Amino acid sequence: MVLPNAPRFLREGDKITIQTKIANLTKEEQLGTAVLRLVNGLSLEAIDIPLGNGDNERNFTIDAGGNTEVSWNLSIPEGIQSVQYTVIAKSQAFSDGEQNWLPVLPNRMLVTETLPMWVRSNETRSFSLDKLKNNTSPTLRHERLTLEITSNPAWYAVQALPYLMEYPYECSEQTFARYYANALATHIVEQQPRIKQVFDQWKDSETLLSNLEKNEELKSLLIQETPWLREAQSEGEQKKRIALLFDYNKMNNELIATMNKLRNNQMTSGAWPWFRGGLENRYITQHIATGFGHLEKLGVSFYNGEKNMLKKAVTWLDEKFLEEYDRLKRYNPKVDLTRDHLSNMQLQYLYMRSFYPYIEKSERVQEVTDYYLNQIKTYWLDQPLYARAMMAIITYRQNEDETATAILTSLKETSIVSEELGMYWKSNTASWYWYRAPIETQALLIEAFSDITRDTEAIDNMKIWLLKHKRTNRWETTRSTTDAIYAILLQGSDWLSVTEAVDVSVGGSAVNPNTLDNVQAEAGTGYFKTSWGRGEISPEMADVTLSKKGDGVAWGGLYWQYFEDLDNITKAESPLKVAKKLFLVSNADRGEEMAEITDGKNVKVGDLIRVRIEIRTDRDMEFIHMKDMRAAGLEPVDIISEYKWQDGLGYYQATKDASTNFFFDWLPKGVYVFEYDLRVNNSGDFGNGITTLQSMYAPEFSSHSEGVRLKVN
Repeated sequence: MVLPNAPRFLREGDKITIQTKIANLTKEEQLGTAVLRLVNGLSLEAIDIPLGNGDNERNFTIDAGGNTEVSWNLSIPEGIQSVQYTVIAKSQAFSDGEQNWLPVLPNRMLVTETLPMWVRSNETRSFSLDKLKNNTSPTLRHERLTLEITSNPAWYAVQALPYLMEYPYECSEQTFARYYANALATHIVEQQPRIKQVFDQWKDSETLLSNLEKNEELKSLLIQETPWLREAQSEGEQKKRIALLFDYNKMNNELIATMNKLRNNQMTSGAWPWFRGGLENRYITQHIATGFGHLEKLGVSFYNGEKNMLKKAVTWLDEKFLEEYDRLKRYNPKVDLTRDHLSNMQLQYLYMRSFYPYIEKSERVQEVTDYYLNQIKTYWLDQPLYARAMMAIITYRQNEDETATAILTSLKETSIVSEELGMYWKSNTASWYWYRAPIETQALLIEAFSDITRDTEAIDNMKIWLLKHKRTNRWETTRSTTDAIYAILLQGSDWLSVTEAVDVSVGGSAVNPNTLDNVQAEAGTGYFKTSWGRGEISPEMADVTLSKKGDGVAWGGLYWQYFEDLDNITKAESPLKVAKKLFLVSNADRGEEMAEITDGKNVKVGDLIRVRIEIRTDRDMEFIHMKDMRAAGLEPVDIISEYKWQDGLGYYQATKDASTNFFFDWLPKGVYVFEYDLRVNNSGDFGNGITTLQSMYAPEFSSHSEGVRLKVN
């Protein structure tokens, strides 16, 4: 019997020893040969020599009932995305073998540079991706250059849905995002025959899924750690992948599964925590209830399960709404209630509650609602942009048309209208608070204009800005993606009916989808997408020209993806700082001792390593995600994902195959230290990756530690 001791994954640039135990279950001594065979997980071509496994046979002798061990030393090159290994041990009379897959992760960071493009009726415009044109970095390696063109901007919303469907984390907000995507996709397929026909064409193509993609566990790890693998090898495979996600039966099954998760995450009070096991979170509960309101407004049907769940949530939110109002008097009996007491949480509640007039309110809730409506009438001009958009919708739905119109008139007067960027507001800039997020703010403004004025020209101009800020396959976060999809599908021109094609040239050469292999512009949509691989990309391809004949608007994007050494990536200044160290833990006479692992430190298989991460933040922040990457030769000791408390700070810790993730609902200003243990499983020379810290809903606020290497004897 062979029992390989393989890691969960491999990383480019690593040197690793793969060991296997061979057990003799017979009553006689056995002499034999063990062999390790390696093939490319995607192409199934032999890759023993590139990985330093040219001499792959090992002789062994095992006593009766005994066991032995053999090993192979491998060096992991760049460019191989997955390895299939086969270990076989055989004697003259007996043999055994085991086969499995290992994903190969990078020791560099994938960076995506984007160039949004657009052209209006009877126009020709030129665009340039300056970073590609002026690149001089000797360590940069091109990965992919992707051109995406559509004559129908509504497709950007449709294509962002798979991102929500496959997002890997299990917090309540992102569980709802998966429900939202599947519910909306099901509704689109039912209501839009043209889109359904396109998906049916894609699904009926002869392209088959590879063996790699049939392995769900491996696929999950690849998607989390190497997202560029989602870019298919051909346009046909891309269509197949999206069509499979929009399969009607699959969407219904996912709808049921995510609804059950949401129901299980909901607490008996009716509230949702950010992660299961955490505290009641009013913001997350209001966000989920608002999202259900968006679906209902778009015409998505609910079942009794959703309605009962929502009724519990709204009832709990009614109580929290009253509690915040009561706190005004509780701590200051002489408070002047005529002063400005509007808060973003109360406004979010009123906005959410406007979707549910059919859920009964108590007299007290209506009384406090009237108080805040009077506050809005008096103080709306002093509020930030996001709050004013919410107040316009709230007052309009409460039949306060005069106030709603005044707010919207003011908003239009303070907006900027640009031929290139559309309609936007100068004050709509990035922040680390949910109520100052640019994408969500623009989406809310579109909803306000759609509800109150139905000004198609203004709405279309605002959608231009929203689409200009879209990335390769989605907006920056799950929350911004759900809000943007809702805004684009809500109202404005019927972009689905636009069919005029657009002429495209890249680097001076015309790009005609009808002459490209496996690429064809879709009838009725004009959408096509094509990519160039590593060896095909040149600086001249940074220049793109679009020419539109006839009426309508055409959109496009040029996405340049490349790998770069961590030290050479320019990062924005951030209030977050993170540092990481590794310590060797040993037992001594006085108890447990820790020694920092440096270049000269002797580490061997079986040792216990403690990871220490220090976070520094100079301000209070919300909804922070910390991802600590792990070397291929290390195994986590703590594998149970759960909510934890430390020094008054609550967080959710989730262990994945290649990383350990921490999620903080609330991270106050200060310094925090986190530790967890790993066990050394394989010898070799490993890249241990970096620790990244990022705001989940304002991802431009991020930081990362230095890269660490680990040598194991």
